[in-house]
Amino acid sequence: MENGKLTALSPLDGRYHDKTSELSSYMSEYGLIRYRLVVEIEWLKLLSKEESFALMTEFSAETYAKLDTILENFDVNEAQKIKDIEAITNHDVKAIEYYLNGKFSPDSKLKVAIPFIHFACTSEDINNLAYSLMLNEARSQVMKPKLLEVIEILRQQAHQMSAQPMLSRTHGQTASPTTMGKELSNFVARLESQLYKWLRVELKGKINGAVGNYNAHMVAAPAVNWPEVAEELVTKIGLGFNPYTTQIEPHDCIAEYCYALCQLNTILLDLSRDIWSYVSVGYFNQKKIDSEVGSSTMPHKINPIDFENAEGNLGISCSLLQHFAQKLPISRLQRDLTDSTVLRNMGSGLGYSLIALKSLIKGLNKLEINASNLNQDLENAWEVLAEPIQTSMRGFGIEDAYEQLKEFSRGRKIDEQMLQEFIETLHIPLEKKESLKRLKPSTYIGLAEILAKKI
Repeated sequence: MENGKLTALSPLDGRYHDKTSELSSYMSEYGLIRYRLVVEIEWLKLLSKEESFALMTEFSAETYAKLDTILENFDVNEAQKIKDIEAITNHDVKAIEYYLNGKFSPDSKLKVAIPFIHFACTSEDINNLAYSLMLNEARSQVMKPKLLEVIEILRQQAHQMSAQPMLSRTHGQTASPTTMGKELSNFVARLESQLYKWLRVELKGKINGAVGNYNAHMVAAPAVNWPEVAEELVTKIGLGFNPYTTQIEPHDCIAEYCYALCQLNTILLDLSRDIWSYVSVGYFNQKKIDSEVGSSTMPHKINPIDFENAEGNLGISCSLLQHFAQKLPISRLQRDLTDSTVLRNMGSGLGYSLIALKSLIKGLNKLEINASNLNQDLENAWEVLAEPIQTSMRGFGIEDAYEQLKEFSRGRKIDEQMLQEFIETLHIPLEKKESLKRLKPSTYIGLAEILAKKI
């Protein structure tokens, strides 16, 4: 059977391939190989420039350009050559070294540098930097733009619906009204705050040898300030430097990254469920797409499948991210390999989140507010005005205000006339009575409209 979307084991590479393809250049096997190659070449270039590293002379501008060309021309076909070498060596990082040997050998200027490819490095020196680069660029180039798109859609809708009153339902029961715009603005604020936290998680790296002490480095070239050189490389490629590690960078930063993304997913999951609920009670209609089918047996249906799809994929993403965060910082003594196979699945954690973001974008753009349903629900919920009435009574020193309203309203269906008659019996100034009589569920929204417009 030929490999393809229909035979892919994971839906990320099958059914959802078109929705996750942006991540492929960063989080795939090809991406990992490419970032390893970046690290190896940047390390070699740095060694050539280091004056105290007397074993090697600095490259000419022409040689630096040749090294850059290797990276610029690297594609899937070149990556396959490395995989072919790996099939022989049975070692993925060593295959990178042999690939570069082959690139350097025909060139007299590069050939002299072959002994310094992967100099004093353990595989983990290359891998930890490659994975941090993968996660860093996938975050900035793919995930961040989609998260910002969701936030901006919600912000626009919050502004557009800022004045549309809506019955709240705390504990699933009628409660003080809000506006649809204010409810959406809550999610804008939460997502912006958590996105800022996720973007601030600094992905770190190290290049300090087999157990983190520069052992081989100091024997081969004791005059070099190796911690300083290592930090220069790590910061040059855009990562934070971790000076204290064993053989592996401990992955604490990846754990923070995963937890922060999981929290973003959790907020989005909360949004998905709320919008689903608003659709189910008719507060939102969904735009009809003539070519789509909602049910195989009920022709009338337009299901909120985008929000259901988002919810399901956000759950899978969080499950993976939480496992990564809990497992990766743990390694027996100075190194074990249990992190290796786990790290290879990082793309799945981001992939399921990306699918959800695209589903949310599609779903949010299909929503249309159903003002008549919102207004009708408010008209049937005069009991929610028990709160402002008893609060106003308290303001005039009436001690049993709460108890009076509890006796009057709890467990009863109240209409406008009943409320007007109750207000008339109150021993409060006439002016206050009149203002309470003018109050309606649809106008009892506090600062909701202002808050929604300010987001």
